[in-house]
Amino acid sequence: MITYRMATSYHLHTTQLKHMAAVTTYPRHLILAGAAVFGVLLALGVHILGQRFGLYLGDLWKTDAPGLIPASAAIAWWLIAATAFVGGFVTASLMHSAASGQIPRRMRQFLIAVGVVLLAAAGQAASAPSAIPTVSGLLAGIVALVLGAVMAFCGAHFALRRE
Repeated sequence: MITYRMATSYHLHTTQLKHMAAVTTYPRHLILAGAAVFGVLLALGVHILGQRFGLYLGDLWKTDAPGLIPASAAIAWWLIAATAFVGGFVTASLMHSAASGQIPRRMRQFLIAVGVVLLAAAGQAASAPSAIPTVSGLLAGIVALVLGAVMAFCGAHFALRRE
């Protein structure tokens, strides 16, 4: 004999299971693409801001000292790579948990504000005249773009693999 209490308990249990099974996530390709784009933007922003502080990625192509790479070029390289990797990793993790509503609204607004401020600072720094020759600056920008894309994709891939 089924009592009212048993029927109500069964109904609540099946409703909870349906709700838990209906957790939405973004498609994997969308998360990878979004994380890679944001990682590239962060890498280019760091590249532009780094130039203002004397970290020239274009020093890799200098022929003044054969066999010796300036420390500023190495620091710029690793700073761009680390920023893109961490940016891709964090963005993929946040996009994966944002679809299910696990990120508080204040945290989401804070992260958006930080991204906008960084990109605005990079835009302001890019508007000033450059002390780097044009060809070297172009090569450094392309290298920063490619390095940022590869590292952001790797960071996003590791974030999705972890979850």
